[in-house]
Amino acid sequence: MERKVHYGTVAEALAEFRKQGFNTDFRLQGDGIAHNGGLYMPEELHIVDLYRYEGDSDPDEEASVYALISREGVKGVLVTGYGISSETSYQQLLERIEWVKS
Repeated sequence: MERKVHYGTVAEALAEFRKQGFNTDFRLQGDGIAHNGGLYMPEELHIVDLYRYEGDSDPDEEASVYALISREGVKGVLVTGYGISSETSYQQLLERIEWVKS
């Protein structure tokens, strides 16, 4: 996937994704990705875009912002920690989500 824009902060990436209609807030939960309407399994979602941020001096500031879309067209964002702060089980869950070109 060719990246056209880099956002300086997580907040900037979230604001831009919201403008593009990614209005659902996803969160990691158990074996899936939860949202207010229920729970998706990784196979029911696609990654459209991803931005990673590294804190200049603090590893706790490392984050990934995923733009996701479900099979039904529900568009949303998922923000996770990565590096030292991420959990292996969630990394494996996210690796099961297929990438698509936007």
